[in-house]
Amino acid sequence: MDTVDATVKRLREQCLSRGASGIQGLARFFRRLDRDRSRSLDARELQQGLAELGLALDMAEAEGVCRRWDRDGSGTLDLEEFLRALRPPMSQAREAVIAAAFSKLDRSGDGVVTMDDLRGVYSCHAHPKVQSGEWTEEEVLRRFLDNFDSSEKDGQVTLAEFQDYYSGVSASMDTDEEFVAMMTSAWRL
Repeated sequence: MDTVDATVKRLREQCLSRGASGIQGLARFFRRLDRDRSRSLDARELQQGLAELGLALDMAEAEGVCRRWDRDGSGTLDLEEFLRALRPPMSQAREAVIAAAFSKLDRSGDGVVTMDDLRGVYSCHAHPKVQSGEWTEEEVLRRFLDNFDSSEKDGQVTLAEFQDYYSGVSASMDTDEEFVAMMTSAWRL
């Protein structure tokens, strides 16, 4: 385990021990670290915040952590990047049920869920906004797909994006049984 992984593990444990077990708790913790209210953390803010938790890092280590977690190349961590890094790893049971749900959506079997795939498994005609004429069925499908898509919203959802979405849901559920039951019911697996 390298220094960054060890830091993530210690930070996750600290957050959990302080009651920040859910997404809201971690978001509150993030806002507390964001001293300049920029809605992102730079290496200095991260270093100072971790020091308050007893996790002393030198600036080079804090910069390394930021580089590892920074997915958009901004040089800082936004809330989504921060939450993604702190989510606990999922068990095999959780990963398997997520893969099963994805496979159900991926009607073409090409490893990418598109609006065409959704048309075969998600009916929009009874959606209240379709019935009122406010949205078309196409808009409902797009918005549904956007829930799972990355921030780029390209109209295609990969298994990795689907897993990423559900890793956030998983973090708020205590047991594998509870998570598997929720997924099984939601996706009629």
